[in-house]
Amino acid sequence: MYLFGEQPAYADAWVNRLQGIASQLLLGVAPQGPALELEPGADLSHLLTDSHLYLIDSGLIKACISQRPLFYLQDGDLLGLYQNRDDLAYQYSTDGLLRLVPYLRSEVLAHINATPNTQELLIEYLTGQTTLLCDAITRLKQPEYRASNGFQHVAAGAVLINQGDEADHVFVIIDGHAEAFVDGHKVGDVPKDEIFGAMAIFTHEKRSATVVASQPTTLMIIPKEQFLSLTQTNPRIAHSLIESMARRIEALNKQVTRLIDSP
Repeated sequence: MYLFGEQPAYADAWVNRLQGIASQLLLGVAPQGPALELEPGADLSHLLTDSHLYLIDSGLIKACISQRPLFYLQDGDLLGLYQNRDDLAYQYSTDGLLRLVPYLRSEVLAHINATPNTQELLIEYLTGQTTLLCDAITRLKQPEYRASNGFQHVAAGAVLINQGDEADHVFVIIDGHAEAFVDGHKVGDVPKDEIFGAMAIFTHEKRSATVVASQPTTLMIIPKEQFLSLTQTNPRIAHSLIESMARRIEALNKQVTRLIDSP
């Protein structure tokens, strides 16, 4: 995916990072037939069904909403992961030669569901693309709204989450590091690539910990509604996140036990 218009350097880096993920998701899954060769101006609407996904082998696809260009899909991207809704339907077109490799959606999702590491890659891929779009949209809004979605840079010592606050965003550390505190006591670290803040979104409770950047950090910020929509339309993401949070809770419980037992 590549955004139309000016794209900041951190978004460029994130795009490059996402570009290699789709092919990793498809490792071990056989294409469903030969590649499709499409001419410039070809109608792509007939490809967008519930049964297939397409890996873009070469060429560019332009995505629009209400005739307004939003982004390109390029070599290495997957077409068809997102299911169009009546209230938010993308129109896809191509101005050049396009080569697509077809896959059965059911086989791809079954493969991803059977492989925990691949589930985490899918989470990274979908949340990354969602946040790129969020960032593009918020940069078009008034300045006071721009820090609430998309990407944000913070200095060491910045408070990312306050214990007791309402949960309205989920976060991913793109670069940097943070620490989690409960009632002023450190209970864990939040490293690069970690998704955090999802627990309170799922439980509808207030934030259970304060999270503070321990060094200059770049965050990917996903609004609550978009995150929930993503997990509802892709239940495997919710399942994988719950497993990840369960492992994190177990680790924290062990750390608390050690603190209690220490003299």
